[in-house]
Amino acid sequence: MAVNTSAEAPIPVGEVSRLIGGWIDRLGAVWVEGQITQLSRRPGAGVVFLTLRDPSYDISVSVTCFRQVFDKIADVVSEGARVVVHAKPEWYAPRGQLSLRAAEIRPVGVGELLARLEQLKKSLAAEGLFAAERKKPLPFLPQLIGLVCGRASAAERDVLENARLRWPAVRFEVRNVPVQGVHAVPRVIEAVRELDALPEVDVIVVARGGGSVEDLLPFSDEQLVRAVAEMRTPVVSAIGHEPDTPLLDLVADLRASTPTDAAKKVVPDVGEELARIRQLRERALRAVGGYLDREERGLAAALSRPSMRDPHRMVEERDEQVTALVERGRRTFRHLLDRADSELEHTLARVVALSPKATLERGYAVLQKPDGTAVRAPEEVGPEEELRARVAEGEFRVRVHGTPGAGTAGAVIPPA
Repeated sequence: MAVNTSAEAPIPVGEVSRLIGGWIDRLGAVWVEGQITQLSRRPGAGVVFLTLRDPSYDISVSVTCFRQVFDKIADVVSEGARVVVHAKPEWYAPRGQLSLRAAEIRPVGVGELLARLEQLKKSLAAEGLFAAERKKPLPFLPQLIGLVCGRASAAERDVLENARLRWPAVRFEVRNVPVQGVHAVPRVIEAVRELDALPEVDVIVVARGGGSVEDLLPFSDEQLVRAVAEMRTPVVSAIGHEPDTPLLDLVADLRASTPTDAAKKVVPDVGEELARIRQLRERALRAVGGYLDREERGLAAALSRPSMRDPHRMVEERDEQVTALVERGRRTFRHLLDRADSELEHTLARVVALSPKATLERGYAVLQKPDGTAVRAPEEVGPEEELRARVAEGEFRVRVHGTPGAGTAGAVIPPA
């Protein structure tokens, strides 16, 4: 219910406290889970004071209970334990303080923790936070490694020493944080986000030594898992020992069984790399040597061939063949010419024998009209017609006398 106030009509502090108390009294009892960070049991006092903290959100609230309520779990609960409290919110008006009055306190057992973690694991897996395709590859040789670990812890020493033994020039950006307890989750989240914001950091390693299930709970916190899933820098989880599997192992880009294993997986071994370079160099030399040997053998085989050993021999052989072919062609051509000459002589003899000139040489003559046509019958000429007579040694003109066909006579006309 809103209260009408103003600078001219304020209400006293006591009234404000009373109103707040009234509103809080309307709340019923609730079950609350948290981690005990402070525990005060004064001898002879009938009330026990506790501070209950939410490690995920760094929020605390005071809890009070009667001694007989706490005595039921006093043997199994101490500072750092996770408990479930059934309590009613109370407002202490004189000091303006909120607290919880506990009517029942139950310790959270390992079985309950594991069951809750399994449920959280399934929920986050369903969102795809553990999918393989989300994981980023680690650089071969990181120039700067971010390390989140406890101060002066064995995990820090294992990572630094083993990494520098493998690659002496490796550099680290270390963030020391609490790795268990109520302050672990927010400090680890702050550290990884701070390292992720540095562009020169190539990979982030979150390391912690072994411990109980309760000690490793901060690394299964939902807020931390989601924060790591949002990192742009590859994250390596090196929490506990081989059997320990906090949820951070599943969301990280690479899981290392121990901090020492993380150093081996993040940084290459300089000795191994030098040996690998030597092996590759030897392998390359063998490959090049083998290639040269094969080429030399091929060249020697090519040079050993007759055509390469005596290159003029083929030309000489071909020269002899060409000479023989030329002679054969000449003989064939001469034979053809001789046969053609013989045939031409025979043909010429036949032509000469059948030619009109040969007939004329035997004493015959050919009479031709002025237009050059030969006279074949007496009827073809008329009286007094001039004709040309061709004989073997020349020609002369004649004139027809009398009637053709009836003892026609001719007179020779001297050449003009």
